[in-house]
Amino acid sequence: MIREACMSRKPWNLHFLAEPEEVQVPRRVLRIHLGLWGLGELIDAAQLCVSELVSNVIIHVGRGTPTTLAVSMKGSDLRIEVHDPDTRTLPTLLHEGVDCETGRGMGLITGVADRWGVQLLVDRKVTWCELTTAPAAQTAMSQDPVSRGLKPCCISMQW
Repeated sequence: MIREACMSRKPWNLHFLAEPEEVQVPRRVLRIHLGLWGLGELIDAAQLCVSELVSNVIIHVGRGTPTTLAVSMKGSDLRIEVHDPDTRTLPTLLHEGVDCETGRGMGLITGVADRWGVQLLVDRKVTWCELTTAPAAQTAMSQDPVSRGLKPCCISMQW
């Protein structure tokens, strides 16, 4: 059974209400799935991304917002999506100072993920990031996001 889960890596969704005390739930479910998929090396980075994406929903859309975590494999990339119903509030990459207590979430995702962006649909926004499962030497020319081809906040719209 565990071997089958590791081999299949089927996409999955988790529906929840975005509340500060609930952020641990999607993080925990993600940890379990990535362990079953044999992707233990991505757990810490993936959990950080989920925390930041869900926190953005809580802070900028509102507590109690119906939210969905969707996780899938796209080739050799782990794709993490957070869906929320507010198409007006978009994540923004800010350059906040070290003394600021907020505003660094997308900067953290930029630092850990290989790519991230936003997709606007008629009824929801999908904020996503991807983490490459291949060895780091093959996927990154350097630690600089621009030279790695990182495209922060790529926005696509489908109506």
